[in-house]
Amino acid sequence: MSADDITLSHAGSAEWPLGNAAVGAWTDHYFKRTRQVVEHFGDVSVTYAVFMRRPVISAPRLALDWLKAAVAAQGASVEIDLRYPEGKWVGAGEPIMYLTGSFKCLVELETLLLMKLGPACVAAFNAYTMCADLPKVAFLAMDARHCAGTEMAELMAYAASVGGDRAKRKAHAVGFIGNATDATAHFFGQAGGLGTMPHALIGYAGSTVRAAEMFDAVWPDQPMTVLNDYFAREVSDSLAVCQRFPARAAKGLLSVRLDTPGSRYVEGLDPTQSYAVLERHCPEAIRGYRTEEELRHLVGAGVSAAAIWRLREALDEAGFPKVKIVASSGFDPRKCRVMAEADAPIDVVGTGSYLPARWSETYATADIIEYAGEKRVKVGREFLFRK
Repeated sequence: MSADDITLSHAGSAEWPLGNAAVGAWTDHYFKRTRQVVEHFGDVSVTYAVFMRRPVISAPRLALDWLKAAVAAQGASVEIDLRYPEGKWVGAGEPIMYLTGSFKCLVELETLLLMKLGPACVAAFNAYTMCADLPKVAFLAMDARHCAGTEMAELMAYAASVGGDRAKRKAHAVGFIGNATDATAHFFGQAGGLGTMPHALIGYAGSTVRAAEMFDAVWPDQPMTVLNDYFAREVSDSLAVCQRFPARAAKGLLSVRLDTPGSRYVEGLDPTQSYAVLERHCPEAIRGYRTEEELRHLVGAGVSAAAIWRLREALDEAGFPKVKIVASSGFDPRKCRVMAEADAPIDVVGTGSYLPARWSETYATADIIEYAGEKRVKVGREFLFRK
């Protein structure tokens, strides 16, 4: 393998380009032209300021690991002045870091550095917000299927771990306890991915109870989480599984996962019944003005606060108070905030919706602020000068 073909295999899930040819194939073309100009007229030491236009949580580790390796592949070095270490809050426009090194070396690396930094910082911010709003709930990162390839999946899992860890420190939250894939489980201190069964297994088994029996036959000593919405019998099938496995239920080794689609209500609910459920458990959540989105999360179709409360009611009334509820389906920062206001009895949230909803918010920016030690930046960006 030639130096031009070098790639960085990070955690075994993605290969990131390092060598000149590999980097050049993915960088903006005007950076390639700039390198050629610098090589012709003479190299100079420069300092970049790297920042974002919105508040974020600093999640720079994977980007900087790649940058160090990419610079080393060129036989050069880079000085990194990281102003906001991993997990720190960063304000809009505040430089996260300053990078000093050879202009010829660094200029082609800007594109790839920014694509690895911005999305991770926004996802970490979202993950922190969700965990802080629901501090007693454990989160499971289920984002991989929503990612554009393995490199993005690695960045997003890393970001969830950073945001979750900040929530543990600042909000005493449970945070993210794991994720769905083996390749990135190490970010959460796990040996492998977490998860029990998809809808496909229940379809294969022919019934929810039979799918649980199949799982138990293969993994009798592992905790089991059973999807309950396949046949639109969320309450009935949950109770049937509990009755089939009373020992698991009594030991807290059984969970039911609510993943009802937004096209219908959970078994036994409609708008009127949903309001009635919340009136019994958290009447303050439905008092006063609510946006359409908030009402949907509270009393609408799919996995609403009312649906979660109704399932908890049914489990407790049937004598299964130790059976846990896993909730999934569209749990983004806004939905988590509403669930917190409704004090929804969730034990675990499975989410991929901490991924940035507006991709334009993930754009990180880098500007050179010093050439050979002389301060110089385009007009309007003087705020980036190092203080």
